[in-house]
Amino acid sequence: MRHFRFKQVVCILTIILLSLAAYSENWPNWRGPANDGISNGKGLATEWSAEKNVLWRSELPGTAASTPAVWGEHIFVTSGAGSDIVLLAFNTAGKQLWQRKLSSGNYDIRQGESNPACPSPSTDGKYVWTYTGTGFLACHDYAGNEVWKIDIQEKYGKFGMYWGMSTTPLLDGDRLYLALMHDNAQLVIAFDKTSGKEIWKQNRPTDARVECLHSYASPVIYRHGNTEQLITHGADYVVAHSLKDGSEIWRCGGLQQAGSYNNYLRFVASPVVGPGLVVVPSAKNGPVLGINPENARGNITDDKAQYHWRMPSNTSDVPSPLVYDGLVYICRENGVLICLDANSGVQVYQQRVYSRRHRGSPLYADGKIYLMAIDGTVSVIKAGWEYELLSQNNLGERSSASLAVSNGVIYMRTAKALYAIKE
Repeated sequence: MRHFRFKQVVCILTIILLSLAAYSENWPNWRGPANDGISNGKGLATEWSAEKNVLWRSELPGTAASTPAVWGEHIFVTSGAGSDIVLLAFNTAGKQLWQRKLSSGNYDIRQGESNPACPSPSTDGKYVWTYTGTGFLACHDYAGNEVWKIDIQEKYGKFGMYWGMSTTPLLDGDRLYLALMHDNAQLVIAFDKTSGKEIWKQNRPTDARVECLHSYASPVIYRHGNTEQLITHGADYVVAHSLKDGSEIWRCGGLQQAGSYNNYLRFVASPVVGPGLVVVPSAKNGPVLGINPENARGNITDDKAQYHWRMPSNTSDVPSPLVYDGLVYICRENGVLICLDANSGVQVYQQRVYSRRHRGSPLYADGKIYLMAIDGTVSVIKAGWEYELLSQNNLGERSSASLAVSNGVIYMRTAKALYAIKE
């Protein structure tokens, strides 16, 4: 009898711990804990409105396309504020804790779709890191005190690009990785996150020209088995680098349409990784590549052995792809969702979800795919091999940002406010 009771206690404790794990998720970066847009949260809201499932709404001083970073009871978000770019801290009850100026020089890009507050903040639970389109990379503590600050333009060259610097630095371990691709620099740099000191810097050679030199994509890390690589995307190539010193491991082109060169094929959408797979978007209805990074070396553009598949057209232009449970989801800017078999690249379905421009990247959570349109409409689709639209929700405010999830709460940043949404 005592042994039976002990087993009952163990089962109950296991259930409690698993439940807590499902609701103890931080969202430290733009695309979540693994930089892939995947949340392990359960019980998330599928429907909401101003009168339903909105926990709170906190006014913001201006707009931005940046995604909130969430750790424990703290939420960090960057924003335009008149002529300034600022970092704001909130608690998870929606109370603003502080606001700090990061830079002056705020301005609208593409009729308010973006601005120099576009790069998203990152946090490790003790500090928060920010990067602005005006070139300032900075670290603050949780009380809002500045720890260090670097003028990237002063140190590495004045930015030269059409639509403003919007790449988000990648926080990983004790480092920040920054990809700089514009008219005056083609660099990949690793910084010590505690001091801001440069650990290494590598040139990133390219034969790209005109606007193709400009990259708005953010770096990601591929980790699987014994393979560990930093992936950067832009200037006509996706490139894998050694984390140790930034040296190039492999590169892949083939992202321009065959037979012609588009001088304006700049990359905005970032790659996403899965086991044995790097999904590489391009731009302007170009191709999508399913690359096998294992054992890749040198220029693999024409090495068919390193491709799982190649989709010749229909790339997303701004939203980054999503890979989950053997499927690749590509949300095109026109609101068409394409689902592919991750292993073969065979199309599972193609459906128009919502006929407005999409800028935010898709989110997976709790068996659902969340897509954000620029008018603030969030479409919720059932994940899996058959298309099913579950709901569409609009709070009446524009948004170019991606969603964040933490502890069963969806955090949505609009042009006017920060929302917490919970079932």
